[in-house]
Amino acid sequence: MPGSERQPAGDRPPAVEVVNLVKRFGRFTAVDDISFTVPRGEIFGFLGPNGAGKSTTIKMLTGLLRPTAGRGMVLGYDMAAQGHKIRASIGYMSQKFSLYDDLRVVENIDFFGGIYGLGGDLLARRRDWVLGLAGLGEEQRRVTGTLPVGVKQRLALGCAAIHRPAILFLDEPTAGVDPQSRRRFWDFIYRLSDAGVTVFVTTHYLDEAEYCHRLGLIQGGRLTASGTPRELKSRYGPPGLVSISSARPQACLTALERAGRAGEVNLFGANVHASFADPDPVGAARAILQAGGVEFTSVRPIEAGLEDVFIRLMARGADREQG
Repeated sequence: MPGSERQPAGDRPPAVEVVNLVKRFGRFTAVDDISFTVPRGEIFGFLGPNGAGKSTTIKMLTGLLRPTAGRGMVLGYDMAAQGHKIRASIGYMSQKFSLYDDLRVVENIDFFGGIYGLGGDLLARRRDWVLGLAGLGEEQRRVTGTLPVGVKQRLALGCAAIHRPAILFLDEPTAGVDPQSRRRFWDFIYRLSDAGVTVFVTTHYLDEAEYCHRLGLIQGGRLTASGTPRELKSRYGPPGLVSISSARPQACLTALERAGRAGEVNLFGANVHASFADPDPVGAARAILQAGGVEFTSVRPIEAGLEDVFIRLMARGADREQG
């Protein structure tokens, strides 16, 4: 799979442009004054926890919801006034696959091709294109309801892309899918991107976010940061970061927090990540743990990952809300 820093070629107008977009449901603000652009040909990831406003944003961009305030353009069409033109020009895949389980794979492909106005030789060529791109050639005669979830997922994406849309909106498309199937799904997305399709994908999986050309991080309806994965890690990653391996990670975390010398301390699976302004962060962590009588296996310096960035920005957002 290509690296996430591959940049789309060309200097074309953006596929998506959002300015001060707001969506309220009564007193609840689901999307709070966000602005961003997505260049054509880019894989743009909208990253955030459940309830952050990701799906609401996609529904506005696809013309399914009217914004409360602000404006947005998709492929040059105004999302508030020209939703019908947007929907005719895009592909959309929701969290729940819109497939017919009692149809065979090829029958689902033909059905969705017909919805998009394809027929005859053109539909046959596009059917073969979807089967090849999605790796479904051996599954084409199977009844869709008997497919594993990961295979059904690729079929749903193929059906959403059969009319070769300029932009694909994918709303949490890999929720509940195993890591291997998610990797194959992203291989498919990269093939579509290489063919010039813009992809706007929402996710809360941090490993998937690394595959995107650029990311927007959203929390509580607010866009907290945007940039390439490398830019976000460089800009927001905690400095002096170490990873501590111990059979007692919670004891490590407690000792580091009580000492008050670490800038940020968080559990990462069985390990603890801690940041220090100290010129020797490894030595500082070791000294604190040894003074607290906490056994550890190793302390090593690491570069910040997207998970470190995500946790740091989420904590800042929570502090702002409480303040």
